[in-house]
Amino acid sequence: MAEITRVPLQPVAKGSLTKIWLGVLVAIALGAVLAWASMPKGFSIETIVAGEGPVAEEGNAVFGRYVGKVASTGVEFDRSQDIPLPVPGIFPEGTLLPVEEGAFIDGFYQALKQAQAGATYEVYIPAEMAYGDSPPPGSDIPANAALIFELEVTGVMTREEFEVNLARMQEAMQSGIGAPAGVPGDVPGGVPGGAPIGVIPGQ
Repeated sequence: MAEITRVPLQPVAKGSLTKIWLGVLVAIALGAVLAWASMPKGFSIETIVAGEGPVAEEGNAVFGRYVGKVASTGVEFDRSQDIPLPVPGIFPEGTLLPVEEGAFIDGFYQALKQAQAGATYEVYIPAEMAYGDSPPPGSDIPANAALIFELEVTGVMTREEFEVNLARMQEAMQSGIGAPAGVPGDVPGGVPGGAPIGVIPGQ
């Protein structure tokens, strides 16, 4: 029978564990600094009211209200409209804001990825994360303008939760609960109102 060579386990030397943890903390801090450094200078998200619900992730459906203003002048160029959902209690109040790259200007998309249900934020978006030198035609946004959004997050849903609730709403409507006259049937599938933040520069 072959003999198994046993290698004794070496205990961690005194102080080594502390060094390991310090190394982990330094790596985490470095990652945070690199992530911050990758954002254009000036981008910021200030929490006005702390949230208590789930934090949004890529692919989630955020519901909320927002007001968009030109940072240099304070001129309001956009305001969200609540979706007049026909069946209460299925979706949160506000408007649907899908967390999907390309659905909004980059600065607003980056803010949505950090949004927490129940929170209110002030988001400062530099021009390079907004419309740059190509603002939407006919808007009150000058070329190369920084923007400020006040964003109130009324709810966060996973894609699966959204699809289940959408099916529930459609079922309720078919069973006769129905929507009030004039409610568009395709509201849950897109961002209503043609809001400028939903316009991708150059398209």
